[in-house]
Amino acid sequence: MLEIVKIPERRKGVLIGADGSVKGRIEKSTNTVLTINDGVEIEGESLEVMKAKDIVKAVGRGFSPEKAMLLLSDDFRLVVISMEGERENTIKRLFARVIGTHGKTKRIIEKATETCISVYGKTVSIIGKWESAERAGKAIELLLEGKTHTYVYKFLEGGSE
Repeated sequence: MLEIVKIPERRKGVLIGADGSVKGRIEKSTNTVLTINDGVEIEGESLEVMKAKDIVKAVGRGFSPEKAMLLLSDDFRLVVISMEGERENTIKRLFARVIGTHGKTKRIIEKATETCISVYGKTVSIIGKWESAERAGKAIELLLEGKTHTYVYKFLEGGSE
């Protein structure tokens, strides 16, 4: 099976790593072959290609390779919330709501759901265990819909929604 994933040019160096260390680790862990050109070609058996694809996507969405490698476990998933189609100023405002002052909101969501969150480009991405990632995604969507931070914090504590 062959899959091609597009990632931002400036994230390709992170994907490759020093002397190809990250690329090599992904290939070895998933038994795939990565070829990095305009896109990232991933070749191998179906399930392994899908895991490698998620890891490559996660690195492309701003996660460190270490956090992206959590996706090797079947217990973890990647959720990507896209702001594609929104105006630049709208994206900045919405992302500011997700991040919060000095990163406070992002940290609260990560801690409450035991997930990792990356705000990069026009996306908010989450790596976490299945239910946790779903819960973090819901919290972020509530913020993006305009719900107050207090409302979202109560949701995370097990309140509304």
